[in-house]
Amino acid sequence: MARVPFSLLTPPLVVPVLALLLTGCQSWPLDKGPSPAMEDPLAGAPPIEKGLDAEGLADLLTAELAGQRGDYQRAAEGYLMATRRYRSAGLAERAALAASFGNDQELLDRAAREWQGLAPDSVAPARLLAGLSVQRGDWDEALRQRLALVREGGDSEISSLVEAALADDADPAPLLAELRDYLTTAPEDARRHDAELATAMLEVAVGDAAAAERRLERLGARAPELPALWLTRARLAQEADDPRAARAAARRGLTVSPGDPRFILLLAQSELRLGNVTAAEARTQALLEKHTGDAALPLGLARLYLDEGHHEPARRLLLPLTELPDPPPEAFLLLGDIARGEDEVDNALLYYRQVPPEEGFLLSRLRAAEMLIDNDRLSDARDFLHGERLRHAEQYGDLVTLEVELLNQEGLDQEADTLLDRELARTPDDEQLLYLRGMRAWEAGDLQGMERDLGRIIERNPDNAMALNALGYTLADQGPASRLDEARELIERAHALEPDNPAILDSLGWVRYLQGDPQEALPWLERAYRDMPDQEVAAHLAEVLWSLGRHDEARDLVREAFRRLDEHPQLDELLQRTPELAPADTSH
Repeated sequence: MARVPFSLLTPPLVVPVLALLLTGCQSWPLDKGPSPAMEDPLAGAPPIEKGLDAEGLADLLTAELAGQRGDYQRAAEGYLMATRRYRSAGLAERAALAASFGNDQELLDRAAREWQGLAPDSVAPARLLAGLSVQRGDWDEALRQRLALVREGGDSEISSLVEAALADDADPAPLLAELRDYLTTAPEDARRHDAELATAMLEVAVGDAAAAERRLERLGARAPELPALWLTRARLAQEADDPRAARAAARRGLTVSPGDPRFILLLAQSELRLGNVTAAEARTQALLEKHTGDAALPLGLARLYLDEGHHEPARRLLLPLTELPDPPPEAFLLLGDIARGEDEVDNALLYYRQVPPEEGFLLSRLRAAEMLIDNDRLSDARDFLHGERLRHAEQYGDLVTLEVELLNQEGLDQEADTLLDRELARTPDDEQLLYLRGMRAWEAGDLQGMERDLGRIIERNPDNAMALNALGYTLADQGPASRLDEARELIERAHALEPDNPAILDSLGWVRYLQGDPQEALPWLERAYRDMPDQEVAAHLAEVLWSLGRHDEARDLVREAFRRLDEHPQLDELLQRTPELAPADTSH
């Protein structure tokens, strides 16, 4: 028995890789490998010069068995090791599958890249890498992978990707350069048309509206029957505050896609912006008659009217929804907003209180309390929130937190502290309120008070990762150096509970840096910044890069963070300590 047939060990996978990540509805069971032998059948065999040798077989068996036990990280690492040993795309696919079950994005990314390198013509790893890039907000990489997918014959969806990127405030310039380069060789087909539409959106985003208009004109001449063309033209006209052009494009869209509700809505919106409320209502009424029984449509139309400042048409759409056997909560929320906007305080309260304890519940109580405060009725607002706590005991902690925040906004910090102390005297083990009081103590510079409350949470619930991380990070960042080991132990406990939490990854990197090991800190901070690119993590990562002598990278990071973020106090503080880190073109 010099060699084990590979097909017996790894039966082929049937489902495309990681459909569960891409569609949200499928999952893969790991294939079952062979049971471990009681005795080594290869004992005494001559050395193996090629094929699946004993060490390779052991690695694969270890990976298979780890997957069966639910140790998906070990399984993925094992398959990756075998992938590099045997250069097998099938093994890389297995590694990606195991990493997906283990919910380890960094490992999943590595496995998908190995898979793509071994199977460059496969659309599955490109689709996977695009999805991962979208999740972490890396829109440049997401577009590159999406274009790789298109080149291999996969679905386009480039315009929807660009829409999402722009909504996330991504820098349009590199995306535009990538798409323009792609269009130089793209064939004339539906996928190219989608890329043209995406390019036009980006041209508008960078301020080159004339180029976008020329591009859309050319596309209109080549593919005038394309509904997405007229949809894009109508939307861009709306964004350019040109409702007449938007109306014309929407009308043209209806000629190529009769009855399309998207064009009807754009027409209604254009009519509203032109002051033609009656025409807009006629459009929306026609739409409602075709789509009866769908509460989402009148809600969407009501929001449209409210966005344009027309309360009465919105009210007429919403009131029938409140008579349904299962009325949508948002109908009450919007009716409350309308009444509040017309200074009908009692009516607004009536509507807000009817929003049930689900989505919109806290928002409705916040708006009700703010309305009362705006009318110089602070005591009534507090009585209202107290009554809501009695009515909705399951929302007790959230409602106390809401009242504390409102008192803070009114500059009544002492009243907020008194409220919190009183409620904790009633419910001394409420973790949400203990955490809130601990964070307030930290903000006031009372580290002892913070440690008392967070320690109490941890004592009762040793698996509260949020409290473990908050206490560990604070001890590391603001406590004495003698407590760094204790801080690290708390953070590592939090990491064991939530290994992919970027806030915890940031803490892990930061405590290592404070312990004098910036090289070990760096990968943790890079992972944290990739998944949570906020100003605090940016400041930590920039400081570590600077300490390692990677000055250009540190300055680039600061420049990018200043461009993207409106507020960056920790970056400002870092630049005050290390002014050499500031890029020449960064004002702060």
